[in-house]
Amino acid sequence: MKIAILSRNASLYSTRRLVEAARKRGHHAEIIDHLKCDLIAEQKNPTIYYRGRYLNDFDAVIPRIGASVTFYGSAVVRQFEMMKVFTAVESQALIRSRDKLRSLQILSRAGLGLPKTVFTNYSKDVDHIIEQVGGAPLIIKLLEGTQGLGVVLADNQKAAKSVIEAFNGLKARIIVQEFIKEAKGADIRAFVVDGEVVGAMKRQAKEGEFRSNLHRGGSAEVIKLSRAEKSAAIKAASAMGLGVAGVDMLQSARGPLILEVNSSPGLEGIEKATGVDVAGKIVEYLERNRAKHKKKSQKDKVNA
Repeated sequence: MKIAILSRNASLYSTRRLVEAARKRGHHAEIIDHLKCDLIAEQKNPTIYYRGRYLNDFDAVIPRIGASVTFYGSAVVRQFEMMKVFTAVESQALIRSRDKLRSLQILSRAGLGLPKTVFTNYSKDVDHIIEQVGGAPLIIKLLEGTQGLGVVLADNQKAAKSVIEAFNGLKARIIVQEFIKEAKGADIRAFVVDGEVVGAMKRQAKEGEFRSNLHRGGSAEVIKLSRAEKSAAIKAASAMGLGVAGVDMLQSARGPLILEVNSSPGLEGIEKATGVDVAGKIVEYLERNRAKHKKKSQKDKVNA
């Protein structure tokens, strides 16, 4: 099987591990910089031109698309889909996952537990917003933030009001979310591949910090999920339409609460914390589904 790994940086841990895992299983893996791809639209003949050649001989794609290039990255994934190439993460699911508000609406509709969240169109009734999430302390997040950037903990009513009004004044889109005290600065990252949790870790924020992201100095350790937590992770990935997902959740008095579903989750933290070959699990997912996808594509071509 010939696998395209869409990544802008060949030295990244996740990219290197996916290449290693693919080659270990006898596949040919090539790193493709999606921002260097030219997309050619032609009647019944969509193609991709990349560094002097057409990418028309790949069997599967693993997208590793950064949040800042979601628009073009998802277009490249979509082009591969039009070329009948199986992708580990579908273009629509990728776009859906990058829209924080839309993601929360989808997860809410699916009946999953969430921290109470408010989004408004720069409402001037800030006191009411704060009241809706149970008062301070509370969390304020930029809709475009990643890896803990653009996330603020407001300890009291006055601070919460000041921050919300400041963001509103800048016309910055935010969500206001209840603070889950019993989580004690920790969250869970469950890694889901093809409808199965293949690994899970508990991330703990460093002292004096409320964000547990490993990029911000948090620590990670392996954790055995409860039945409810495992079910919530699988259901969240399914609701978002993601074959590969990092599901972030909080442990609360009312059960697991989903924070976010990541469509390009990093492999370094989860592999080092759990010892699981997650990259290998992703390649196995391609192996299982590529044949089914090819058969379906041929059937669709016959019926066209």
